[in-house]
Amino acid sequence: MLSLTFGSEAERQRAIDGILEIHRRVHGHLAVGTSRFPAGTPYSAEDPDLVLWVHATLIESVLMTHELFVGPLTPAERDVYCAEAAPIAVALHARAEDVPRTWADARSYLDRMYASGTLEVTSQARALARAVLWPPPPAAWLAAPALWINRIVTLGMLPPQIRQQYRFEWTRASQRAFDAVVPMLRWLRRVLPRAITLWPEARAAASAGIHLPNEL
Repeated sequence: MLSLTFGSEAERQRAIDGILEIHRRVHGHLAVGTSRFPAGTPYSAEDPDLVLWVHATLIESVLMTHELFVGPLTPAERDVYCAEAAPIAVALHARAEDVPRTWADARSYLDRMYASGTLEVTSQARALARAVLWPPPPAAWLAAPALWINRIVTLGMLPPQIRQQYRFEWTRASQRAFDAVVPMLRWLRRVLPRAITLWPEARAAASAGIHLPNEL
């Protein structure tokens, strides 16, 4: 992702080639069916519809994260981000005519998908999500505070209907924790030096005169 965002043309192409190579290896048939896709349905990471879905959810997540932890974005800034991200999705074999170039188009697509009934969390997805959010010891012991913050932020940013499908508990106490953690992290980002808050690639881009979001 850092190469795609800050890399040279050659670095970006190497990253895209690497992703495409991974996509070629990810295919098979569903072991567990859903209400829309029975067991045995073929799947492939090269499916343009799946590439589009991943691209759109990344846009949604990045913009949401920026507004939570950095600062607000204007409609024009959101549109610029969508337009500049679009060629990556096309390079990864999404259909060019389907890729949103504005935030309004991205939001419309996401809303249609969330309302369509196509998205369904399976038992395998639940197991994978719990392995990521609740890793086994010793990682769970060594990084307990960071893992707790990661869980609260991740679960708090999920659309409620998706969070419910994952069967993640979200109580009033969970919401209060989320509401406390977000401003704390936003404040830390403001007061800590850029050597900590920005990736080296981002600092190098700023030194080269490439625009980065202001410290809001």
